[in-house]
Amino acid sequence: MEDKTALILGATGGIGGEVATRLAQAGWQVRAMHRDPQRLSGAAKLGWVQGDAMVAGDVARAAAGAALIVHAVNPPGYRDWERLVLPMLDNTIAAARANGARILLPGTIYNYAPEQRDIAEDAPQQPRTRKGRIRVEMEYRLQQTARAGDAKVLIVRAGDFFGPKAANNWFSQGLVKPGRTPRFITAPGRPGVGHQWNYLPDVAEAMVRLAGLPSLDDFARFQMAGHWDPDGTRMVDAIRAAIGNPALPVRRMPWLAIRLAAPFVTLFRELAEMRYLWEQPLRLRNTRLVAALGAEPLTPLEDAVRVTLRALGCLAPIASGGDHHHPMAN
Repeated sequence: MEDKTALILGATGGIGGEVATRLAQAGWQVRAMHRDPQRLSGAAKLGWVQGDAMVAGDVARAAAGAALIVHAVNPPGYRDWERLVLPMLDNTIAAARANGARILLPGTIYNYAPEQRDIAEDAPQQPRTRKGRIRVEMEYRLQQTARAGDAKVLIVRAGDFFGPKAANNWFSQGLVKPGRTPRFITAPGRPGVGHQWNYLPDVAEAMVRLAGLPSLDDFARFQMAGHWDPDGTRMVDAIRAAIGNPALPVRRMPWLAIRLAAPFVTLFRELAEMRYLWEQPLRLRNTRLVAALGAEPLTPLEDAVRVTLRALGCLAPIASGGDHHHPMAN
């Protein structure tokens, strides 16, 4: 790809920030749009531009000349998805059409029904939740855009994110409490049910490598396998090992209390809606990604958990350097 200018929408979020960093490391010129870029101007290697993802003209101006638009913007705290998510995507689509750019969308497992279990890249999308239906509509609009030849699309789906910069995720909002050494681990899942975890830096690494491939389809869709926890104990053991306490107790997620509070607390309502992900072992296949890259970027689980806990303030900090790396494995 000759033109290596990228625009990041959502660069202050977990996935947007990680992708922006890795694009810059890969030699891209990276712009990042924000409503108040003045207070972010010190961010290394990013050219901050003022704008609002809900304003089509702002997105169009920020995207001028860009070959890649990373659409990693979401309403904060799960609020107003129905009102904001699709209009923001439509603004990105319009900007991509004007530039002939490729849109990179971080995808989710929300598109699928609980009984689908082992999910190939082209499996039927049968969402059971409000956010899942919106996610399916997002992918549909992107597919129609690519089919019309107006822009190109890259979608990379993953399971539950965790990582040093991840926000709004089960790891930091459920399993542990940020800011202190955990006294216990909260387990959201039903005992014995498998769950998929994806380390955010690995996801960003895969996205950047895929975006740099010279022969991507106009509508390219991939999935990451990440770390599979077959029965709920693998992540618990990784947290215990990172903390150095093999006897750290486990408590069940208080689902009844969450359900009762859901009508009054937005976060609890969203958690309750996605409970099915902890009651059924949904698992994304990465066959297409491995064929394209040779292997999926995969940081060892204990290393990834240690970096994440340290970033959350759950472990004592260490000197710079440390344990942030991305070995490759199948």
